[in-house]
Amino acid sequence: MIDPVKPLLGKTALVTGAHRGIGAACAVALAQQGADLVCADLHDSTATVNILEQAGHQAIDVPTDVNNEASVSTLFGRAIQRFRRLDILVHCAGIIHEKPLLETSLAEFDRVIGVNLRGTFLVGREALRHMTAAQPSQADPARVILIASDMSYYGREQYSSYVASKHGVLGLMRCWAKEFAPNILVNAICPGPVDTAMLDAENMSPEWREKELQIPLARFGDAAEIGALAAFLAGPNARYFTGQGLGPNGGSIMP
Repeated sequence: MIDPVKPLLGKTALVTGAHRGIGAACAVALAQQGADLVCADLHDSTATVNILEQAGHQAIDVPTDVNNEASVSTLFGRAIQRFRRLDILVHCAGIIHEKPLLETSLAEFDRVIGVNLRGTFLVGREALRHMTAAQPSQADPARVILIASDMSYYGREQYSSYVASKHGVLGLMRCWAKEFAPNILVNAICPGPVDTAMLDAENMSPEWREKELQIPLARFGDAAEIGALAAFLAGPNARYFTGQGLGPNGGSIMP
């Protein structure tokens, strides 16, 4: 019987990009629903794990380069060794890149595609391999949740690498949703502007940050709002969702 307060009790979730921002928020939201957490990031995720443990949740930190096949394999080995199962993947790891196309080097393009798209392929493939082996059922399907972007749909000048990578993430999501139905549900979250480090001056010019606010709700989203959606997609009330790109975006795009 599903616990109405903690519907993910007894399940294990793996969240990439858990060091901060959307990834950390997703980890917290899933733990609050009862899931055990594997937190992965290129950077140290112990701060996120400490927050979870202090709240009484089970969690481990596994430093991971999602663009490296051996690193990804080690991540899942550690996850299964610790928790013996994998029910939910939320793949948040990603980078953004703002630069005019004619000034973008091949190395810069490859880096964005490597982290955002190749990383999604490597992490998703390994998760689906373990989930399939566990033989989930249509009554209690496993979940794969990928983070794309509202830009996946409308494009943006000076963001060719990023938009191409995130559009590719949606392509993988749709293919996997069909390939692994009905026992594994695969969906994507396509956030609009969210107040995380991705919108810092290091990653986005002040001009583009200002343009991000020119949407109907006229504000940045909060990472916790994305985490709440991930928890919904992982839960029992989302069993009729697969192959969908859900857009918490403040009205930036209305498909």
